[in-house]
Amino acid sequence: MESSAPTALTNDNIERIETWIFDLDNTLYPASSRLFDQISQNMTRFIMANLNLDWDAARKLQKSFFREHGTTMRGLMDNHGTDPVEFLDFVHEIDLSAIIPDPGLNQALERLPGRKVIFTNGSTDHAKNITSHLGIDHLFDATFDIIDSEYTPKPDPGVYAKMTTQLGINPDTAIMFEDMARNLVPAADMGMTTVWVRTDVDWGIEGSEGNHIDHVADDLGKWLGALTAP
Repeated sequence: MESSAPTALTNDNIERIETWIFDLDNTLYPASSRLFDQISQNMTRFIMANLNLDWDAARKLQKSFFREHGTTMRGLMDNHGTDPVEFLDFVHEIDLSAIIPDPGLNQALERLPGRKVIFTNGSTDHAKNITSHLGIDHLFDATFDIIDSEYTPKPDPGVYAKMTTQLGINPDTAIMFEDMARNLVPAADMGMTTVWVRTDVDWGIEGSEGNHIDHVADDLGKWLGALTAP
């Protein structure tokens, strides 16, 4: 699949978009920064400490929970009664120096009409830390996080319905950006325009075949920059 330029959606018709919905991790910053690797390793350490497992066993359990429950945290909650707040606080203790602010992304976000929101399986605190570091926190109007979804993760369709209702979003005039292709299926089913922020991560590529992806962006800042160019 080749990276698509914003053709059907251009700077001549973006005014029809009322809400711009962005995933957070590996979307508002590049997956190549490997920032999420830190989070993943923290998840493994959390499982080791709380379930008394060695690294390999904890890693295996982490991956199986992710596949079967949508997030590792949901698997831990369902199977071991894990406190989600304790888990989130632990795994989001990371070094943000791995991600470098992108002036092009900042400028493009500033030029977008309408509202901009973050829709994440992480926490609002994590989103604030990331966007503050990137210098784009002031550009977002709202965040709908895993706590708002009562710890049910994307791509559960009910979470998308709750997000759009709570934030007053009309799916027909919304666009969603996401690095995990499968998470765009419910958005497309609701009538949103979709953009897959492509990475080389296996679980990001899963579900990338199909007509639920309208556009593909290999570099979000450049893609939005082309869309919003004067």
